[in-house]
Amino acid sequence: MSSRTVQRVLAEKGSHVATIEPEASVFEALERMAEHDIGALVVTVDARLVGIVSERDYARKVILAGRASRDTSVRDVMSGEVVTVSTKDTVGSCMQLMTARRIRHLPVVEEGALLGIVSIGDLVKAIIADQAFEIEQLQGYIAGTP
Repeated sequence: MSSRTVQRVLAEKGSHVATIEPEASVFEALERMAEHDIGALVVTVDARLVGIVSERDYARKVILAGRASRDTSVRDVMSGEVVTVSTKDTVGSCMQLMTARRIRHLPVVEEGALLGIVSIGDLVKAIIADQAFEIEQLQGYIAGTP
């Protein structure tokens, strides 16, 4: 598994994090996710991480529960116990964590500060890039070129 760090993933993808307030409606959250073409938003109060809300939360806690997205607040459907990682964590350890916890997004937090977010897609992209580099190096070695 990749030993690339979260810090490197964020350096390559950027550290922008789309956020929403807990008092916002689920409809507003869906609009923001669509606007940014993402599947989850970090829920913050005064720049402090308090939760995460995803399309999965919408499907299970709004649609299947017969609620209306315009009348339901993010606070009512968000996951409040958020699994986070630091910039020092590796892509491999993040993949293991995501698999074990059945989650697709990991906010990156250090000393209480939200530094970014990595998704399962970001991690797969990093693994593929690492494998492509390794294959290129092996092909060069076999061919006798530096």
